Amino acid sequence: MTNPLLHGISHLNHAAVKICTAQKTIYVDPYHLPDPEHDADLIFITHHHHDHLSPEDISAIIKADTIVVVPASIADSVNNLGAAQVIKVEPEREYVVEDIPFETISAYNINKRFHPKEQAWVGYNITANGVRYYIAGDTDAIPEMNRIQTDVAFLPVGGTYTMDAKEAAEAASVIKPKIAVPIHYGEVVGSLEDARNFVNWLQPGIQGIII
Repeated sequence: MTNPLLHGISHLNHAAVKICTAQKTIYVDPYHLPDPEHDADLIFITHHHHDHLSPEDISAIIKADTIVVVPASIADSVNNLGAAQVIKVEPEREYVVEDIPFETISAYNINKRFHPKEQAWVGYNITANGVRYYIAGDTDAIPEMNRIQTDVAFLPVGGTYTMDAKEAAEAASVIKPKIAVPIHYGEVVGSLEDARNFVNWLQPGIQGIII
């Protein structure tokens, strides 16, 4: 039986997450979506890399009143995709869009060059159905994670460009969600084995679920 905190939640592929409430359909980093339909009320983009900001996938789910939320530094990349509104965000802020509250959490590399902190890219801690969902984006374990309060954490485990499975499990021990879900594996980098290792390495009290 699926944990009730994951009701309406899908890990679609790679780092793409879908959150469905009674009122809203929300996507984060849609990429290589299976059977897309034009149902997106809100689309959150963490940064501009092709496996997170995919114009093809955005075009496949966007509709006339879709709102796209993006880091301010990449807003120009989505201005011509047909969204009703593009909202620019900065790291470490709180926002409400269409009655959906969310926080932006910094996302960057500590010892890699792929995601520099100065780009001001983000992850999102989105509240929907009374549950907080943290989708980390492409990041290492960073000090900003110490302040995150969330129920479900979607953490990258593929390594190379982000945390690997062990580092992600250590990050989960800092964040302390009720549920931790591995993402960012299986296509661009990382494997199902990484996802399974992540779940196995979680500390007691955190339920690891592969979606």
